[in-house]
Amino acid sequence: MPAFKSGEYWESRLRENYSLAGVGYLRLGRRYNEWMYRIRGEVFDRVLGEIAAGRWGGWNLGREGWRGAEVIDVGAGTGFYMERWIRFGARVIGMDFTEAAIEGLSLRFPGARVLRADIGGIQSGISLRQGSFHAISAMDVLFHIVDDASYARAFHNIAALLKPGGWFLWSDNFVHQETHRVAHQVSRTLDESVKRVEQAGFEILGRVPMFVLMNYPADSRSRLRRWGWTALVSPAMVAEPLGWMVGGLLYPIERWLVRRGEESASTELMVCRKR
Repeated sequence: MPAFKSGEYWESRLRENYSLAGVGYLRLGRRYNEWMYRIRGEVFDRVLGEIAAGRWGGWNLGREGWRGAEVIDVGAGTGFYMERWIRFGARVIGMDFTEAAIEGLSLRFPGARVLRADIGGIQSGISLRQGSFHAISAMDVLFHIVDDASYARAFHNIAALLKPGGWFLWSDNFVHQETHRVAHQVSRTLDESVKRVEQAGFEILGRVPMFVLMNYPADSRSRLRRWGWTALVSPAMVAEPLGWMVGGLLYPIERWLVRRGEESASTELMVCRKR
């Protein structure tokens, strides 16, 4: 079997579907993904606000909060998280390794800098000044680095770009069971993720659920739960209007769940700080 070529896969996927579905859960369609991204955005905004207020480790960003902070969004895709950083007043650079994303980001954010680079590649290929950024986000990105050496290298490259005390926000499945691999994604164990983060020089401050119900329960051993989730969202795979309806019904429940749980069987956001 030929080796999986990540760059070619994502270039082709985004050329064909440059949308929240293209960068999200493609099989579930655009309308259901729009509801999913509403949840992602609310969780992300909440965490940024909490960091600014000093609720993560006691480091208060001061009166200006994130305003003026130098930030990189890794795997920027359609610019969903870039837009959220901009709303908080940060100066954000969008980084992606596909030309399709760079073209789209340049059109959407004509005043922002966008950079084509592979965060898991050799560091000399990233033309940014090291140790100069206040925060880096990599949301639903690093589990798409299927090569283990590149995955480990990504954390060191991110740490090198951050100032001492800089923030690193990223999301993954953080499974407690064995690592699960498919062609374009690897759900690695929480232990392995913690090891890589700490080896790169980060302190882990905690995790919060990004999803409980709306996204695949990758960390569940229960076949019944996985089948139940598939049955629940299967209408979204049939037609866009059905995806909109199912997402709209689940959205208020998911909003409630992600605010109350400390851990989930699906995607979580991890907050780290460079030592």
